Amino acid sequence: MSTLRTGILLAALTALFMGVGYLIGGSSGMLIAFVVAAGINLFSYWNSDKIVLRMHHARPVDARSSPDLYAMVQRLSQHAGLPMPAVYVIENAQPNAFATGRNPQNSAVAVTSGLIQRLSFEEIEGVVAHELAHIKHRDTLTMTLTATIAGAISMLANFAFFFGGNRNNNNPLGLVGVIVAAIVAPLAAALVQFAVSRTREYVADRTGAEITGNPRGLASALVNISNAAARIPNMDAERAPATAHMFIINPLSGARMDNLFSTHPSTQNRVDRLMALERQMGGGGPVSRPGPAAATPPRVGRTGTADRGPWG
Repeated sequence: MSTLRTGILLAALTALFMGVGYLIGGSSGMLIAFVVAAGINLFSYWNSDKIVLRMHHARPVDARSSPDLYAMVQRLSQHAGLPMPAVYVIENAQPNAFATGRNPQNSAVAVTSGLIQRLSFEEIEGVVAHELAHIKHRDTLTMTLTATIAGAISMLANFAFFFGGNRNNNNPLGLVGVIVAAIVAPLAAALVQFAVSRTREYVADRTGAEITGNPRGLASALVNISNAAARIPNMDAERAPATAHMFIINPLSGARMDNLFSTHPSTQNRVDRLMALERQMGGGGPVSRPGPAAATPPRVGRTGTADRGPWG
């Protein structure tokens, strides 16, 4: 159902793009905008992993420089039936992680030093498995497609300011069409893009829990990361907010509400689904709910402290 919903959302973005072109009425401007946007995003498609990793100052690690983390990624990749991705560490106190790459053969998993220092072994396993699930389902490709179309819509909106006032551009709605294209359409594109990201988070949570066989570990990690992200800023993410949807938890300051304006579902909704999955697997028991911003991240599952992870 989530895959179907994602397909519907992608179709909606495509229809929205065509609608904006109709409202503007300048077919030449629409074609130029689409070609430029497609060129930019085609470059991003082939180089997105390098661009994002560079933005967040990620450094590659291997079996020698980070043996425990590397061995974990290698083992979970085998369980997931995936080729071994490149492994990166980001020197950032905020616990978080993301996956990038255009396909499983060209992928990377990046975790922050804060994740390694603050989470337990099972929690880190859950996070890594979640990111491998994104690679397995080719979610980075899905987000590239939505970004391509949404970017083209935004560029068309910019063209509206230049061509919208021309009486000879066949604009069917005149000034109204220009307003819709310049303001409403880009907002609608962003909302649909966020919705695509949110649907894939639920799927990656479930698949990640199935890879480890431990939904509780991921649920506990989500709670701890959510609480820590509210207290610990991620300045690289703040400078590049367009990458926020790639992280397992929104790294930006702000609300975590499960609505169209959020790149991620609410943490509690994700935890509830994981606990339901654990009950299906034969487990049980509650996981602490996300607390206020000033709360100490709760510990559930394997022992560990909030300031020292299993390898810290």
